[in-house]
Amino acid sequence: MAIFLYEGIDKSGKIQKGNVDAESLEEARASLKSEGLTVTKLSEGSALNKEISFGGKKKVGARDMGVFCRQFVSISKAGVGVVDALEMLADQTENKTLKAAILNVHDNVQKGDSFAGAMRKETVFPQLLINMTEAGEASGNLEKAMEGMADHFETDARLKAVVKKAMMYPIVLSVVMLAVIVVLLTVVIPNFQSMFDQIGGELPAVTKAVVAMSHFVQTKWYIILIVIAAIIFAFRAYNSTPEGQRQVARILMKAPVFGELIQKQNCARFASTLATLVGAGMGMVEAIEITGKTLDNILYREAVLDTAVQVQRGVQLSLPLKASGLFPSMILQMIAIGEETGNLEEMLNNSAKYYDEEVQNTTEQMTSLMEPVILIAMAGVVCLLIAAVYGPMMTMYNQLGAQAG
Repeated sequence: MAIFLYEGIDKSGKIQKGNVDAESLEEARASLKSEGLTVTKLSEGSALNKEISFGGKKKVGARDMGVFCRQFVSISKAGVGVVDALEMLADQTENKTLKAAILNVHDNVQKGDSFAGAMRKETVFPQLLINMTEAGEASGNLEKAMEGMADHFETDARLKAVVKKAMMYPIVLSVVMLAVIVVLLTVVIPNFQSMFDQIGGELPAVTKAVVAMSHFVQTKWYIILIVIAAIIFAFRAYNSTPEGQRQVARILMKAPVFGELIQKQNCARFASTLATLVGAGMGMVEAIEITGKTLDNILYREAVLDTAVQVQRGVQLSLPLKASGLFPSMILQMIAIGEETGNLEEMLNNSAKYYDEEVQNTTEQMTSLMEPVILIAMAGVVCLLIAAVYGPMMTMYNQLGAQAG
């Protein structure tokens, strides 16, 4: 899914600028049009023209959205109207970006816009939240819709926090290992260079390789930076294309443990999101489409969007999901049972809870596997450099011993 930059005029005549996620230029234009925006400029974002924030705007994450929804429910249950509730929420919100968006929504609702319509004018609110709010307003059960979204965002934030926390230690170890290598090559090895010159003769192959590497790092370090930057730029450019995203996703899905984690994460989000939408009374096809758009992995996103098309034709939900080959049998059986018994929401909620726990277990397993691998790699590199340093020294001591004898 690409990012498109737009500029247009809303129903009140104000100029709106921002970005929208879509599969194509046509889909982006249709999405903006459905929001009541007359598009004047629309172009695909790139590394050169994407909107970049240097600390001016703080990102609004799942945790902030969860707090917003939860507080809205608490205030609404106290009998406070939407306009007053939004004003109170704006005062309590610490995130400046979200605070500004809530104030804008408050002003537009006061002018006569619906809650969902006012949210749609702000780029910080996810499409899922907007659709759920719209469904809640239409059914007269806004509190339940917002409560469901609070649960959804809190679960999403918790899973992300679990993965981030689990990955922190391996990342720190990797950085330390890289720092040790750089120090050894730029400080330690050069200090022994004069000793190697005094020894003379033929140095061990490992010593010559390390000395050459040290010399290259000290004199040609800019080449290393250029190569790294080129690789990152090429990867990001390739990964910005749909085919590139598919290929990267396929590779990651085949990776040991990590591929299993991706599968369980997407199953958890799919089940949780679809259960929330179905519980709010949204139509099945629309709920599946919205759920598909919330998935980060392009393979799962395309599979679920294709499922929406199949369901619209009268096919059971579980059949196209099974045909995709991406969903494990457990969740497929739960969905099939839910369809047969008419209790799909409960089955999806049970599946979401199961895969939430599986994500945590798999993350811990992945961390426990990565830690010894990184430590062994670090020990191997250090031992190699020590061998490169002490190999010539042992040769020199043997020569001195032979001369003394």
